[in-house]
Amino acid sequence: MNIVFDIGNVLLHWDPKVLYRKIFASEEEVEWFLTHVCPPSWNLEQDKGRSFEDAVAEATSRHPDHAEAIAAYHLRWPETLTHVIHGTVTILEDLDDKGAPLYAITNWNQDKFRETKARFDFLNRFRDIVVSGDEGLIKPDPAIYHVLLERNGLEASRCLFIDDSPKNVAGAEAVGMAGHLFTTPEALRERLKAEGLL
Repeated sequence: MNIVFDIGNVLLHWDPKVLYRKIFASEEEVEWFLTHVCPPSWNLEQDKGRSFEDAVAEATSRHPDHAEAIAAYHLRWPETLTHVIHGTVTILEDLDDKGAPLYAITNWNQDKFRETKARFDFLNRFRDIVVSGDEGLIKPDPAIYHVLLERNGLEASRCLFIDDSPKNVAGAEAVGMAGHLFTTPEALRERLKAEGLL
């Protein structure tokens, strides 16, 4: 069985609120900024491949009074990666040590992902990582799952896809993969044991 991981909030915890709690005085200001100035839909364009420089320029044109805070999304981006999810990384290492074929599909800006991959050695355990920003595709578009399958000669029915997003798991299942909705490393380990993979 090929095991296909998501990365954000499965192996690495990502939360822009952590950064903006350092910038704004109240949780209300943080929520307002990440809802109106740099909302998820804005960030998703970077996941599709838009450069952070262009993204900052676009948001600054809408909210010039927040120029410094907007720039922080780019310049202080590493601070949004709060910690490694050690339990899942241990699972990844255990699977790799057993010779399991490991892959990943991630919604991630291509430039920020390259920076991240240089920081975290465990990301080198994957045989292939499909990065949305490189492909101009994002989960749960069926096409991004097919990129992984076709590029690596994999059969969907021989893949288990792990993601913390229900819609992304549903997207994988729609192309024929088995799916696991990630909640905790412990629950994932139990699923893998049940499948005879650990």
